[in-house]
Amino acid sequence: MSKAFASQADLTDKTITFAQLSPHCWAYTAEGDPNSGVIIGEKFIMVSDATATPAMARDLIERIRTVSDKPIKYVLLTHYHAVRVLGASAFFAEGASEVIASRGTWELIAERGKEDMQSEMDRFPRLFRNAESVPGLTWPTLVVDGKLTVDLGGVTVQVWSPGAGHTRGDTIAWVETEKVLFSGDLVEYNAGVYTGDAHLEEWPATLQALRALGAEALVPGRGEALKGAAAVEAGIAYTQRWVETLYRCAKEAAAAGMDLKAAMAHTRKAMDPLFGHVFIYEHCLPFDVSRAWDEARGIANPRVWTAERDKEMWASLQS
Repeated sequence: MSKAFASQADLTDKTITFAQLSPHCWAYTAEGDPNSGVIIGEKFIMVSDATATPAMARDLIERIRTVSDKPIKYVLLTHYHAVRVLGASAFFAEGASEVIASRGTWELIAERGKEDMQSEMDRFPRLFRNAESVPGLTWPTLVVDGKLTVDLGGVTVQVWSPGAGHTRGDTIAWVETEKVLFSGDLVEYNAGVYTGDAHLEEWPATLQALRALGAEALVPGRGEALKGAAAVEAGIAYTQRWVETLYRCAKEAAAAGMDLKAAMAHTRKAMDPLFGHVFIYEHCLPFDVSRAWDEARGIANPRVWTAERDKEMWASLQS
């Protein structure tokens, strides 16, 4: 029997956790749904990843307001995927005046933002229940080409791009004094690692750059917040194992002249025993194999996903 497309069958709300990781840093997580991070200074607040819709963002804002009444001045887009960024407008009423993103993320919005928005709305009906509250694409007001240091009052945040991986525009927030890292989807833990727009060859080196920071707490893109150096390493290693296993299988499939469906079957032999039990695995794997197979065959720039391409690919892989 054919599997329901992407996450269309996932209609059960998740339990949300809002947990403090250090004196100024908080994690907003929800059982494998996209995470957000919060950094609360004496003057201002920064939110890392803005949720899928303004309606969803208001839940995050309500939780922030249980611990601080400071203005939420900065919203960081760690990368561009609609499910991460389309809630940004809700923060404007809370004092947000800067939406920060890398040059690579700005370019991705310009190149494929409209297509990505419709694609992800179709993939995640639960997360986009209130899609009518989305005013349109989220555009950055502050584009970072190098490293940006933001003073929130009593705590500074370093914003920079450690390298390509999940997308070519991946950006982190690093609170060095408290050793807390907000990685976006460069790291995901005990959940599917989406690689549909990834640069798989480069991703392990980018993870190594994150390791070098020596973080003692990490808010991954999906999965529980990680506390302690050992837990941080477990999250990074989990992501690296996913990426390297996926790409190795794709290169083997390409070298053997397999088509996409055969590449999927070949990849499952390695991936299913390791990751088949984790949240959003079945959603991610078809998109992941499609991108890995493309990259292994020399397609360096990820092809644009549209709602039509999504469904055509999905149907082609059903047995």
